[in-house]
Amino acid sequence: MANKPGLNPLVIIGILFFIFGFVTWLSSVLIPYLQLACELNNFQSYLVAFAFYISYFLMGIPSGWILKKTGFKNGLAIGLLLVAAGSLLFIPAAMARYYPLFLFGLFVQGAGLTILQTGSNPYVAILGPKESAARRISFMGICNGVAGALAPVILGAVILNDADALTARLKTLNAVQKTAELDALANKVIVPYLVITAVVFLLAILIRLSGLPEVNEEDIEEEPASDRLAAKTSIIQFPHLLLGVFILFLYTGVEVIAGNSIIGYGAFQGIPIATAKFFTSFTLISMLGGYLIGIICIPRFFSQESALKISAVLGVVFSVAAVFTGGLSSVVFVALLGLANSLMWPSIWPLAIAGLGRFTKTGSSLLVMAISGAALLPLLYGYLADQIDPQQAYWMAVPCYLAIGYYAVSGHKLGKTPAGQATGKQRSG
Repeated sequence: MANKPGLNPLVIIGILFFIFGFVTWLSSVLIPYLQLACELNNFQSYLVAFAFYISYFLMGIPSGWILKKTGFKNGLAIGLLLVAAGSLLFIPAAMARYYPLFLFGLFVQGAGLTILQTGSNPYVAILGPKESAARRISFMGICNGVAGALAPVILGAVILNDADALTARLKTLNAVQKTAELDALANKVIVPYLVITAVVFLLAILIRLSGLPEVNEEDIEEEPASDRLAAKTSIIQFPHLLLGVFILFLYTGVEVIAGNSIIGYGAFQGIPIATAKFFTSFTLISMLGGYLIGIICIPRFFSQESALKISAVLGVVFSVAAVFTGGLSSVVFVALLGLANSLMWPSIWPLAIAGLGRFTKTGSSLLVMAISGAALLPLLYGYLADQIDPQQAYWMAVPCYLAIGYYAVSGHKLGKTPAGQATGKQRSG
């Protein structure tokens, strides 16, 4: 790169990661809110997660093409404009109380975030010395996690502030009165999303006018070729990657279930929504705690494989405990899934792309598309919650965590020669 980046570019990327976390975890409040406002069952309400996260699958490859055609800085601005456009769609959706339009707005937001995440991750690597890349990755993760913890608190305080009283009141109203109350509830989302639209639009302008350096292909290092890699002709010749894509699919699904279901689950356990609306923040706070543990302990005290093994065991234990306990105790175990999930992404990703050489970018694209697990598995949880009950539905997380544990123990070694196996001492970020 021609110019040496200073603090400002890192601050800008940090703001972007904050936006990622904030917009992503708003869905945890939108699910119970839209379930009430649009009179949905559990399965229908989890279409919120589906609409948002399916964009990662559909836009995973196109986002790379957009960034290549427009440049990374312009691509980031385009991504932000899409997030702003998706937020703006909430206004007519709220005025009409029309659920499909809410879902379309969420899909547009997700498409914008896919471009943003694809474009911003390389900046974290190149904005400074290679030796301090892990520190920058950790900082961005904290920005993301803090925003995720704040988002449900802020939005929940605005749109779910009297949800308990409204739920009780709706049972006593006739059809006309009920429609009026639900219309008023739907309109509560207008001001918050106008603010989000304005802030994200201004940030798009800031990015466009900033001195953010352009990312060149040569700035992004790939693993050098080896004799073993020279014989590879296709990405499907890396079974540890293909399994890693499936494992990341499972991980993103259970992570989003833990964050997005906990408010409704708290209400199911008899906890007032006025209290339960803050529970997603507890999940994110426990995730932040785990993230900080990873920063301190990996690889100093244990490897990323060991971190993934421990995380998988905790996931099984907390899921089973959530099923066999009740009330607030059960909710706490769901929140603790955030701790179990916290080290999975930074552990699975490097294990999956290890040894790919010139196939690294293709492998990374497949892993981004695996985020679609967050679209499909919450839908399955919603279906089970309707058919059985929200508590027993958490059983579905157990086989997911067991599969993740298998990948940590031996799955990530599939198809690798001893020389090509990951040492487990890479910095996970």
